[in-house]
Amino acid sequence: MSGIKTILSPIKIGRRSFLKAAAVTGSIAALGACGSKADRDAFFQKNFRDMSKDEIARVIERLEKDYSETYGRPFSVSTAGPLPETNFGYALDISRCIGCRRCVYGCVEENNQSRDPQVHWIQVLEMEKEKGVDFLHSNLYYDHDEVPHEGHFYLPVACQQCRNAPCVKACPVDATWAEEDGIIVVDYDWCIGCRSCMAACPYGARHFNWGKVTIPEGEVNPASHYLGNRPRIKGVVEKCTFCIQRVREGLYPKCVEVCPVGARKFGNLLDKDGEIRYILENKRVLVLREELNTQPKFFYFYG
Repeated sequence: MSGIKTILSPIKIGRRSFLKAAAVTGSIAALGACGSKADRDAFFQKNFRDMSKDEIARVIERLEKDYSETYGRPFSVSTAGPLPETNFGYALDISRCIGCRRCVYGCVEENNQSRDPQVHWIQVLEMEKEKGVDFLHSNLYYDHDEVPHEGHFYLPVACQQCRNAPCVKACPVDATWAEEDGIIVVDYDWCIGCRSCMAACPYGARHFNWGKVTIPEGEVNPASHYLGNRPRIKGVVEKCTFCIQRVREGLYPKCVEVCPVGARKFGNLLDKDGEIRYILENKRVLVLREELNTQPKFFYFYG
């Protein structure tokens, strides 16, 4: 009977271990038969947070070589870490936004988003002033000769960089997490494309890459970050990272830079004298889906 008990005892295995083991079982024969060393290295690559400095250096060298060959220009992939004593926050003045979508296309160019199939990390919703913030009757596909359209206002939505992020909790393989500076990031080489995070996000701010990233020749941004705007592979979930490749170098996110009316504000929530703190303390501020307690760090206000 002791032998039977041993056989029937439940085997404890983590979700990530199970999923990765299943992937290895199904693919190792193909990799051994026809895969290159680079292919094997990429397949067995660790989660970014588990890699040593030497392992990170080798991965970055491989990626920069691959990207440079693919896009025909020198590529850099940064691994710059969080800035000390920094927790990034974002504020958007609803009363100023005119719905021009320059933020959308500035984001596309800066963050190497696919043009075909089309991926947009920022979505601008048109709403009727009489109804207020009403997602049920909002219009994502408005197409007017001129904006703002009479009787309407505009509400851009992207990743809310939540303190209590449902997407992070939902990921079965720990491919997404919150950095010390408050940015929610994704390790695109660790993502298995299950889209659990998309189902968990109440803001529709995560986007699945259904096809290989297609960027017109000459439009690729070669200044990239491992956890941000580097070109993604097919079959992963991607999202806004506050332009991590820019903000960790002391720059504004691209959408802030290109906004023609100054509706977008960005800064360090820990800076008591900063613009973000002033807005939070002196303006009429709201967050989306407050009742869910996701605690967004993306604030909307009426200036």
